Amino acid sequence: MIQLWKVVRHVRQLELHRLILLLIAFSLVSMCFLAYYVTNSPKIKEPPPLPFSDCSNQHRVLLQPQASWRLTKSVDNSRTDPVVLVFVESIYSQLGQEIVAILESSRFKYRTEIAPGKGDMPTLTDKDHGRYALIIYENVLKYVNLDTWNRDLLDKYCVEYGVGIIGFFKANENSLLSAQLKGFPLFLHSNLGLRDYHINPSAPLLYVTQANEVEQGPLPGDDWTVFQSNHTTYEPVLMASTKSSESIPHLAAHRALHATVVQDLGLHDGIQRVLFGNNLNFWLHKLIFVDAIAYLTGKRLCLTLDRYILVDIDDIFVGKEGTRMKVSDVEALLNTQNKLRTLVPNFTFNLGFSGKFYHTGTDEEDEGDDMLLKHRKEFWWFPHMWSHMQPHLFHNVTVLAEQMKLNKQFALEHGIPTDLGYAVAPHHSGVYPVHAQLYEAWKAVWGIQVTSTEEYPHLRPARYRRGFIHNGIMVLPRQTCGLFTHTIFYNEYPGGSKELDKSIRGGELFLTVLLNPISIFMTHLSNYGNDRLGLYTFESLVKFVQCWTNLRLQTLPPIQLARKYFEIFSQEKNPLWQNPCDDKRHKDIWSKEKTCDRLPKFLIVGPQKTGTTAVHFFLSMHPAVTSNFPSPSTYEEIQFFNGPNYHKGIDWYMEFFPIPSNASTDFMFEKSANYFDAEAVPKRSAALLPRAKIITILINPADRAYSWYQHQRAHNDPMALNYTFYQVISVGSQAPPELHNLRSRCLSPGLYATHLERWLAYYPSGQILIVDGQELRHSPASVMENIQRFLGITPLFNYTQALKFDEAKGFWCQGLDGGKTKCLGRSKGRKYPDMDTSSRMFLADFYREHNIELSKLLNKLGQPLPTWLREELQNSSWS
Repeated sequence: MIQLWKVVRHVRQLELHRLILLLIAFSLVSMCFLAYYVTNSPKIKEPPPLPFSDCSNQHRVLLQPQASWRLTKSVDNSRTDPVVLVFVESIYSQLGQEIVAILESSRFKYRTEIAPGKGDMPTLTDKDHGRYALIIYENVLKYVNLDTWNRDLLDKYCVEYGVGIIGFFKANENSLLSAQLKGFPLFLHSNLGLRDYHINPSAPLLYVTQANEVEQGPLPGDDWTVFQSNHTTYEPVLMASTKSSESIPHLAAHRALHATVVQDLGLHDGIQRVLFGNNLNFWLHKLIFVDAIAYLTGKRLCLTLDRYILVDIDDIFVGKEGTRMKVSDVEALLNTQNKLRTLVPNFTFNLGFSGKFYHTGTDEEDEGDDMLLKHRKEFWWFPHMWSHMQPHLFHNVTVLAEQMKLNKQFALEHGIPTDLGYAVAPHHSGVYPVHAQLYEAWKAVWGIQVTSTEEYPHLRPARYRRGFIHNGIMVLPRQTCGLFTHTIFYNEYPGGSKELDKSIRGGELFLTVLLNPISIFMTHLSNYGNDRLGLYTFESLVKFVQCWTNLRLQTLPPIQLARKYFEIFSQEKNPLWQNPCDDKRHKDIWSKEKTCDRLPKFLIVGPQKTGTTAVHFFLSMHPAVTSNFPSPSTYEEIQFFNGPNYHKGIDWYMEFFPIPSNASTDFMFEKSANYFDAEAVPKRSAALLPRAKIITILINPADRAYSWYQHQRAHNDPMALNYTFYQVISVGSQAPPELHNLRSRCLSPGLYATHLERWLAYYPSGQILIVDGQELRHSPASVMENIQRFLGITPLFNYTQALKFDEAKGFWCQGLDGGKTKCLGRSKGRKYPDMDTSSRMFLADFYREHNIELSKLLNKLGQPLPTWLREELQNSSWS
C-alpha cells in the first residue's frame, strides 16, 4: 500500500511539473503574440490637441494711466550713426550673447566692448557726429559705478546727442535685498519670487507689445528685482505681484503690483533709460527689449509692424503608409485655413508635390490624396522633384529637366496650377551651394522665379539666414518651426509637448515672427495627418501673436513675397559665396564631381602697376606652383571677386583651375591686380577662401599713379591723351566724369593704409604678405625666397640661378639655355618721360598723411617699412 502511494505521488509531481512548464510556455507565447500585435497593429489615435484659445482678459488688472499727464522728452538722435554700443561682462556671458542675438536677428549694426570699471571709454564721437544711437549695459552696475571722468563723458554724450541707455540688473546671492541705485532716486529690492506679470498700458515705449494680457502664474526663479521711486521720471513697464502675501520691506504694503522693468523718461538728468530687473530669459522681456530699442532710437532701429508669413507643406503625396493625410485630415486643413484667413489676410497653405508617389498609401490615405486634388484650387501649389530625388545628383541638365517634366505632366493631368513661379528642392539640394543645372532646368521647365532654402549662408544659427538672387531666381531664407517628418504626435514631441508650446508661447517660433519681417516656414505632409501638429502650431502661433502684439500678420504669394523681401533688404541681392567644404551639410548636398581642391591657396591682389605681373611670371616658373588658366577677355587675370564674374558662381570660378595631382603639395593661385582697392573683394574672398594667403606689392604711390596714367596713354584713353598728368591729378569738380574717373584710378589705389585695413578686417595679419616693390625690382631673388617661405612651399626654388637681368628690357627675366632670356611682354618695361616736378610735389602733399598712416599700420603689425616709405617720411620731415 505504501509502495503504491509513493508511485501515485511521484506521478502527481511529474504532472505538476509538466503543468508548470506548460503554463510558462503558454505565458511566453502569449507575450510574443502581444508584442507582435502592439508593434504591428495601428496606433490607437488620441484626439489631436486643441490650439490655444482666443485672447482672454478676465484676469487683466486695469491700471490707471499714471503717466498720461507727463511730458516725455522726444527722442532725436539723428546726429548719430544707427549703431548700438553694447557693454558686456565678457565675450562668453549669456546675457551679452542674447542681446547680440536679438540685434543680429533684427539686422541692427552693433559693437561690443568689455564694460570698463576704470579705464578708457571707447571713442563716442567723430567730429560733430555721434558714433552710436543707443548704449546697452549687460550689467547696469558697471554704468552706475563708472569712474567720475568716464561717467561724465558718457552722460554728456547721451544728453548732447539724444542717446538712451538700456541696463539690466540680475540679482545674485551677494546682492543686497534693498539698496538705492547710486546717483539715482531709485531703490532696488532683490531676490524676490514674483507672479502674474502685467503690462502697463501707459508706458510710452510700447510699440509692438500689446497691453491686453496677463501672464498668469509664478515667474521662473526667485532672483527678481523690483524698482521703487517717488520721482515722476520713472514709469513702470512690467509689473508683478509677490508670490507670498508678505509685504516687501520699505515698500508700501497696499501696492499689489511692483515694477520689474521701468522706463526713465529723462526728467531727472535729461537721459532716457530702460532698466530691467532681470535678464532676457523670460520671453516677455525680449518683447519689451525690442520695444525699448525702437523707442530710445526714435524708431531708427525698428521694424514696421507688418509681418508676412508663408507656410509651405512639403512632400505632398510622399510618405510611408500610416503617416499620410486622410480625408478627415484634409477637411481639418481646409477648416483651419478658413479660420486663419479671418486672422491673417490671404492666408493660404502652400503645397509642394512629387507626383510619382500619388496613390501609394493605404486606401484611406489614397482617398486623402484625392480629397486634396478635389480642393486643389483652395491651395497654392509648388513642385518638388518628380521622384523626390536631390537635384545635385543630376549632372546633366537635360536629364534633370526630364524629371521635372514628368512632375509638370502630372500637374497638368490633375489640374494642379503650374504658374506660381515657386519651387523647393528636396533637402534644399542644389539651391545652395548652387548647382547651376538646377537653376537652368527650373527656369526652362517651370519658369521659376523664386525658391527658398535654410542653407544660406548656413543652417545655424538661424538668425544669420539671408536671401540672394542668382541667375534671375530670387532665393529667400526658409525657417524651421520645430516640425519635421518624424514629429507627428503631440505627446511624443522631442523633449515633451511642453517644448513645442514653449516655442509657440514666446519661444523660438514666436521670436522668428517677431524679429523677421518675412518668414517662410517649412513643414511636411506628415505634420498634417496623425495629430495634425501643423494645424495646432500655426493656429496657436497666430492667436498668441495677436494676443500679445500689435503685429499685422498677412500672407503673400511667393513672387510678391520675394519682391517685398528684396525691397526691404535690397543689400542682400548680391550673394556671398562660401566654401562648400567648410560645412558638412553643404558638402553633402554638393555634387560629388566637384572638389574644393580646385580653389586657389593664395591670391596676388595688386594694386595695379606695382609689379604683380612680374611676381605672377616668377611664381609660374616654380614646379609646385600653378596659376589659373587664362581668361579670353582678361588674359592672366580672372577678376572674379570684383565684378560681374562673381555672379556666375564658384563653379565658373573653379573651371579656371586644374584638378591638382596632389592637393597637399600643389599650390594654385590667381593674380588680379584690381582686387587690392575694390571694396567688396576682401569680404568675398574671405568667405570663399578663408585660409588663403594674400600677397600685395607696394611701391611709392606717386610712381604708381604716374605709371597708371602712362598705361592709359598707351591704351589710347582719350582723357590721358588730351590732358597732362598734372591736369588729371589736380582736376576740379567741374571736370567731365571720364576725367574724374581717370583721376580716381590714378590716386585711389595708392591710399594703401585704407585698403590694407579693409583686408585686415577679414584676414589675420599672418595671412597677408606686404612686398616692397622697390626691392622686388632690384633684388627679385630674395623677394621670391621670402614669398616661398611665406607660402610654405617646399622645396625652395633657386631664383638666384633662374633669373637674369636683361639689359635691353631693363628688368629681370627667366634665364634659358644658351644665355637667352624669356621676359614679360612688350607692354612691360615701357619707357616714358620722368614725372614733372609740379606733379611730384602735388602727390607728395596728397599722400603725406596716408603714408604716415601706412607707417603706423606696418609698425603695429610688426612689419618693416618699405625702402620707398622710409625715404618719403624722411623727405616729409625735412620739408
